[in-house]
Amino acid sequence: MTTVTQEAGAPFGAAPPSGDAAIVTRGLTKRFKGGQVAVDALDLTVPRGSVFGFLGPNGSGKTTTIRMLLGLVAPTEGEYSVLGLPLGRALPKVGAVVEGPAFYPYLSGAANLMRFDAADPTARRATAARRIADALERVGLSAAAGKRYRNYSLGMRQRLAIAAALLGPRELLVLDEPTNGLDPQGTREVRALVKEIAADGTTVFVSSHLLAEVEQMCTHAAIMRTGRLVAEGTIASLNGGVVTRIRVETPDPAGAARVLTGLGLADVRAEGREVTAELGGHAPERINAALVGEDVAVRGLAVVRPSLEDVFVGLTGEGFDVDG
Repeated sequence: MTTVTQEAGAPFGAAPPSGDAAIVTRGLTKRFKGGQVAVDALDLTVPRGSVFGFLGPNGSGKTTTIRMLLGLVAPTEGEYSVLGLPLGRALPKVGAVVEGPAFYPYLSGAANLMRFDAADPTARRATAARRIADALERVGLSAAAGKRYRNYSLGMRQRLAIAAALLGPRELLVLDEPTNGLDPQGTREVRALVKEIAADGTTVFVSSHLLAEVEQMCTHAAIMRTGRLVAEGTIASLNGGVVTRIRVETPDPAGAARVLTGLGLADVRAEGREVTAELGGHAPERINAALVGEDVAVRGLAVVRPSLEDVFVGLTGEGFDVDG
């Protein structure tokens, strides 16, 4: 456990147990000169084996938190644990891609990885060729190993960066905005790769401001806003905090609202030709039958399940594009 205090010799509470967690933070805070607080008393637990989405608008403190966890920035106060080890012993077991990949454009993918590996004092030179080949295969770039980096697509470049992070055995992979700027194909490639890496037993910590993307990829998530944690848990538990609604498209919204109210559905709302209500324990097919039975024309009926964006709006009252 790494502990940081504002006053030397003054302990900042007891070290939190790491248990089966890949990352634990307690009261982790980063305050810059001038008084700006980038991360404010963060208490976070990342379970081992999870794909953990670290969510928040740009400027919410995600990258600063990652830089503290990797030892790139010193916290102002608080304590944290990575893989239950002192940071110096944990880092060789951690792969990270922070703030975008940077490679030599005139070198091939394999040559870039060779240079990257050579800069690692803990890497064994005798196994470099095999480890590079394994990493390229793992990210699906074996066929493009000899291709110059300048000719890689954005998705291929991101996968090469992940390959660089996987040149050694890793228990934790940290990815900062891995799909940022990618086209839909590149996004799908990275998403599939993250799931494959997690299936092999590596914990993956993914920072992103794209809620829908994380919802498809992650098992757990935490939501940050202006440096503070506003929600944390499994994707299912976070979504469970917002009620499921039913949406009816109809040319007779007044009639549909009357039927839904008569069935006992709560919070019935009519806007234009669309009527929504809290679904509760009602069966959608029975609602549809009741509407038809009352001669209300139904053009469309859908169950609207809550998304992470709904969770964020419910917690903060604001959209996810708030300034942080």
